[in-house]
Formats: sequence, C-alpha cells, structure tokens
Amino acid sequence: MASLALVAVVLVVGGGTAQADGCYTWNRSLSQGASGEDVRQLQIRLSGYPGYGAVLALDGSFGPATRSALIRFQQAYGLAADGVAGSATYSRIYALQDDDCTPINFSYAELNNCNSTWSGGAVSAATAKANALVSMWKLQAMRHALGDQPIRVTSGFRSVACNNAAGGASNSRHLYGDAVDLGVSPHSLCRLAQQARNHGFNGILGPGYPDHNDHTHVDHRGSRFWSAPSCGI
Repeated sequence: MASLALVAVVLVVGGGTAQADGCYTWNRSLSQGASGEDVRQLQIRLSGYPGYGAVLALDGSFGPATRSALIRFQQAYGLAADGVAGSATYSRIYALQDDDCTPINFSYAELNNCNSTWSGGAVSAATAKANALVSMWKLQAMRHALGDQPIRVTSGFRSVACNNAAGGASNSRHLYGDAVDLGVSPHSLCRLAQQARNHGFNGILGPGYPDHNDHTHVDHRGSRFWSAPSCGI
C-alpha cells in the first residue's frame, strides 16, 4: 500500500498527469534544464518538429532545441505554446500513440515487410526497430502538417537478403531501419520530398535523383544529403 501511495504522490506533485498510458506515462512536467529518460521519450515524440533542415538530438537533455520542437508541436495541435511539457501536452501525445509506442497512423509491420524479427541488417534488431520508431514519429508529424491525409509507405527496414533482392545499395540506410520509401498517395512525390525538409530527415532523395522517380526516400543518415532535382531540392 505504501508504494502505491508513493506513486500517487509522485503523479500529483510532479505536475504531469495522473492518466496512465499503455505505452509510456510521464510523471512530471518537463521544461528546459530537465534531463532523464522521460526527456528522451518526449524527444522521440517531438523528433518530427525540429524546424527546417534540423534534427533533434535524442539525448535526454532538455535544451533550447527541445524547447523549440515542443513549441512547434504545441502550436501544431492548438495547445498553449509555452515550451513546457505538462498535462495538456501529454494528453495529446497519449492520443497520438498506440500501446506499442508507435504513432496511431503507422505501425511496425508497415515499416518492415522483410521479416518479423528485424534481424539480418547492419545493426542489431533492437536498434533497427528503435530507428524505425523514430521514423514513424517523424512521419506522423509530416502527416499532420499535410492535413492529416495518409502517407503511403512502400519500403522500410531490410535485411541484407531483402536489400539485395530489392536491388538496394550495399550501404543502404534501409539496413539500419532508419530509411523509409514513400509512394504517391494523396500527395505527389515532390510534395512529400519538400515537406520532409521540416521533419528531421537528413536524407531526402526523390524525383530527379537516379532511380528515385517512382518514390521519395527519407532517412536519418549522419549528415544532410537532399537531392530531388525535379522538385527543386
């Protein structure tokens, strides 16, 4: 009983929300200067709001970049844009995520039609799956910015065998689980490539780049490389 009472006190005194979530529950308000795993979990959900050409570090340290990303998220959803993650922000995030922590409009299965284990790539299965989760949150932000219309995923994680079968490059980011290919849906390939610049993707390849006239590719490579000449990128 004592431990349960302590949890209740933490939930209230921490200034977060007493609402439990099937994926992850924040137990305190977060603002600039905070650090910890709860900050890192917040950063994953904010990874699609870094600003044009930027990438938000998922380092568990709530600095100016995290505050700016949070403000963009709050503005996108009509919340008080104060740069503080509290109950209103958490409630919106809870509404956006499923119990496995994926955003409601994307799934692990959607980002892996290669195998069910996430193994056989260039990194461990756990790392590939974690990378794909970040991709999904970036795509969720992009989807919202595009009027909450569907974004069609045509390829995500690939093992070496799957990548070879697809004719992928030997160093393809798909092997790391952090690349996603997008097809025409309600949005043109150029529209997807152009919008992706605002949502934390270092790699954007699209129409006009060799072998990319039928899809737009986005990824998390270490430095920026954008090339979709037919789209003005």
